[in-house]
Amino acid sequence: MTSVVVVLAGGPGLPGYVEMPVGATVIAADGGAELAGAAGLEVDLLVGDLDSVSAEILAGISDVERHAVEKEASDLELALMAALELEPDRILVVGSAGGRLDHLLGSVLVLAADAFAGVQVDAQLGPAALHVIRGERTLLGEPGELISLFAVHGAARGVITKGLVYRLSGETLEPGSSRGLSNVFAAGEARIGLERGVLLAVRPSGSATATG
Repeated sequence: MTSVVVVLAGGPGLPGYVEMPVGATVIAADGGAELAGAAGLEVDLLVGDLDSVSAEILAGISDVERHAVEKEASDLELALMAALELEPDRILVVGSAGGRLDHLLGSVLVLAADAFAGVQVDAQLGPAALHVIRGERTLLGEPGELISLFAVHGAARGVITKGLVYRLSGETLEPGSSRGLSNVFAAGEARIGLERGVLLAVRPSGSATATG
């Protein structure tokens, strides 16, 4: 079993600063391999159709899982599935928040998919941090830092927050609602829990490694 797998996602621009877990296995989703050099990481596995990675970078990676260009899943989803095969405790996705809106939206929804219900999932996409919440999680932040909570793939029921300015006490957040938008850290730690469903916590200027 691997404790943490870092998945490098492609896209224009660079992610915000994120502290890479020591000893993590690194999987690159196609063009995400280009981030490895900038982050000082060695890619353990490259996954994708390889249409966004340079020949130079490709030549330096020994383990490659190549897929056809016409496929039924994105390079990121394929890389996440490869990460899941390692049975990690946590998957940390690092990539860009730029590029095509449909790609970004698809990536965010994939992070909260049922396939990854058994693993902690976080992401640093550009300057923003994302945390998938099932059950309960504690997030570390700064007083005054913005955080938004969105229900994905169905209603999030029994939502409870502690350490946020606008407290939720057993409420239901529906997909497509802005009810959880623009909450604020009241202290350096926030606890978010729910009885049923999935929440995506988005911190526009947060760190994906800032978890308790």
